[in-house]
Amino acid sequence: MTKKLVLGLPKGSLQDATFSMLKKAGFNISVSSRSYIPTVDDPTIEAKLIRAQEISRYVELGMLDAGITGYDWIMENGSKVHEVAELMYAKQGLRPVRWVIAVPEKSSIRKISDLNGKRIATEAVGLTRRFLQTNHIKAEVEFSWGATEVKVPDLVDAIVELTETGSSLRAHNLRIVETVLESTTRFIANKTAWKNSWKHSKIAQIAMLLKGALSAETKVLLKMNCRNAAVKRITQVLPSLHAPTVSTLDTTGWVAVESVVDESVVREIIPRLKTAGAEGIIEIPLNKIIP
Repeated sequence: MTKKLVLGLPKGSLQDATFSMLKKAGFNISVSSRSYIPTVDDPTIEAKLIRAQEISRYVELGMLDAGITGYDWIMENGSKVHEVAELMYAKQGLRPVRWVIAVPEKSSIRKISDLNGKRIATEAVGLTRRFLQTNHIKAEVEFSWGATEVKVPDLVDAIVELTETGSSLRAHNLRIVETVLESTTRFIANKTAWKNSWKHSKIAQIAMLLKGALSAETKVLLKMNCRNAAVKRITQVLPSLHAPTVSTLDTTGWVAVESVVDESVVREIIPRLKTAGAEGIIEIPLNKIIP
């Protein structure tokens, strides 16, 4: 009988980014629009598509062996799970997200002490109440089922909402007063599953590949040829993880040079590499970098 790892994957805002990251890690996942049971090209993984808000609870209870969710929902649920890895990606990019207190631009609320006696709507009720208690603020916190931005100022005085770029808040003419929590994506495991040798090994394997895929997100491989006399000039221009690789070519007096570099610097260094004597420069995207 094939051993199985039951893996919870987030349905909703993190779904596309998670499926994309898992594909780069080497796992092809597909799911129909009406199904909550994704298909994985690994017979030892049984994936379930579940709202990120719920995954940490099911991992804690052992209904899932492992799962991918946000740190915010682990804290909101107070889940006791083993954190395997922090994965720095979100819906729109490789950055943390924030739960923030937001109010209308014209609101008289300028600092958190101004929230005393006010009404706040949010999906993250537990996070918000703990934040207010820590800061000695007494305010009414109510659960919001969605479309939280439209509730101020007519229904509530402020909201606590998740934001990645702040664009949605600005579009609704809302102003951020304070950050309640900064959150990143986490790969978590049930504590009993983590103690099982086979499941531990499988979870660690997935974590290593996911971190490798994330490491490659902002990197590319640059390859080029040059004459021996140009090697020193080129390697002085070329950043690398450790040191550029230099290999002898069949043609006398020529070598191949390659290095993994930050994609953000490529447009700046390619002209310099060309000036230094590089020829046949190739830029190659990467799927994984495993240290």
